[in-house]
Amino acid sequence: MSDIATTTAESPARSPLAAEVARRRTFAIISHPDAGKTTLTEKLLLFGGAINLAGQVKAKGERRNTRSDWMKIERERGISVVTSVMTFEFEGLVFNLLDTPGHEDFSEDTYRTLTAVDSAVMVIDAAKGIEARTRKLFEVCRLRDIPIITFINKMDRESRDVFELLDEIEKTLALDTTPMTWPVGRGRDFLGTYDVVNGGVRLLEGGGAKTGAAQQIEIEELAKLNANLDVSAVKDELELVTEASKPFELEAFREGHLTPVYFGSALRNFGVGDLLEGLGKFAPEPRAQESDQRKVEATDPRMSAFVFKIQANMDPNHRDRIAFARLCSGKLSRGMKAKLVRTGKSMPLSSPQFFFAQDRSVADEAFAGDVVGIPNHGTLRIGDTLTEGEDFNFVGVPSFAPEIVRRVRLTDAMKAKKLKEALQQMSEEGVVQVFRPRDGAPALVGVVGALQLDVLKARLEAEYSLPVEFEVSEFQLARWVSSDDRKKLDTFIAANTSSIADDVDGDPVYLARNEFYLGYTRERAEGIEFTNVKDVKKKG
Repeated sequence: MSDIATTTAESPARSPLAAEVARRRTFAIISHPDAGKTTLTEKLLLFGGAINLAGQVKAKGERRNTRSDWMKIERERGISVVTSVMTFEFEGLVFNLLDTPGHEDFSEDTYRTLTAVDSAVMVIDAAKGIEARTRKLFEVCRLRDIPIITFINKMDRESRDVFELLDEIEKTLALDTTPMTWPVGRGRDFLGTYDVVNGGVRLLEGGGAKTGAAQQIEIEELAKLNANLDVSAVKDELELVTEASKPFELEAFREGHLTPVYFGSALRNFGVGDLLEGLGKFAPEPRAQESDQRKVEATDPRMSAFVFKIQANMDPNHRDRIAFARLCSGKLSRGMKAKLVRTGKSMPLSSPQFFFAQDRSVADEAFAGDVVGIPNHGTLRIGDTLTEGEDFNFVGVPSFAPEIVRRVRLTDAMKAKKLKEALQQMSEEGVVQVFRPRDGAPALVGVVGALQLDVLKARLEAEYSLPVEFEVSEFQLARWVSSDDRKKLDTFIAANTSSIADDVDGDPVYLARNEFYLGYTRERAEGIEFTNVKDVKKKG
């Protein structure tokens, strides 16, 4: 697969920094739950051989089966509820894979993760096609102009008509499709895929996972492998695909107008190599990022990064707290000092880390496009910008108003102080939002979906030994309030004290009993802006 490396071949004029940046491919995997996203993630990691970025630590046999789902509740329910970050090298390129939660209750975490990637792999179940969650995540990608590669999974099971699937993608998502491979047979008769671009067949039985040239097998010969295969139908399909499909155009793909499509079975590790090859060839290098001052190019020599996720207690034995940061420009060196723009203070980056799901290794150096974990004890928050001295903030890392608001009831009142500290940490992580009423009433927690409450309850008990229950609150809605006129805002807050709370950053939040109360208050609050999305760049 040497042609992957040719897409990033170093030109004589390219600086060492630019050459390193050009090797990076930072992407997320999006899908509806149960489409096979986590399985695909694991099979992609097999190609990386569980090797860290330095290329020195090779996995032991059991570590090759590392699952990206590591939290207990994930293992019990078979779902992904946190974002895992995995870095691996393959064929001269560095892949940073961000595995996002598939369940819609964790959409806020997923949205933030998509701010940190340059491309995405959309996984579609061949039997179900485009599902609701897939459509929502695609729209997020479209808003951010994130190019998408499509992997139609589970071709070894009963599936819908392939042309019908492609037509659905084009009509539902307004996205042109270009098949790069084509399935030969369906369900139990699925034999493999035909390489539409270069010709040749890759067989399901016989090294189908590998990248490189497909076997040059005549279509007629495939009938010997499966008597049920309709050879003439396969020929007709391939003729139609080559004649009717839109040719692949790199520019259209990177602008988000076209998606290359691959077929396979993640569970059987088939077609995964073709997908990875496509990512290496077509996915963009780290892109420029918008800040409130200027557009920051990835090859800018000064290091900059933003925090898109906080995760505590990944290692329960050490009670650690990791901030996941996407490097946007320059080079990070272990031991360097960076400016935390929100506070204006300098902080040492003494032990940045690369991740392979739970496993980690110290990052002596990292480049734009990489995702590193920065251990800290509450210093960093979601949306924070780190620079080599400049004063700018990266924009577009949002917080969303919760759809469910609950009071937390502690079964042991003696642990109230511990609960306050735990909720503070959980809110800084983005697990839940915590609102502290200004009238002194007990704190409220807000979540996008009910499953987040289950995660909060499980983690409070497992990590903090705090058994809790949740009670219905008199408030159903929360909106951030602001005004260009500070006096007007102060007057509004004073007049509505019993409905005002502070979020984790101390920003005022209006709590409403229902939509009617919210509308009624908004109509009478001249000069006050109510918003259900808060850009965390405004913090502090």
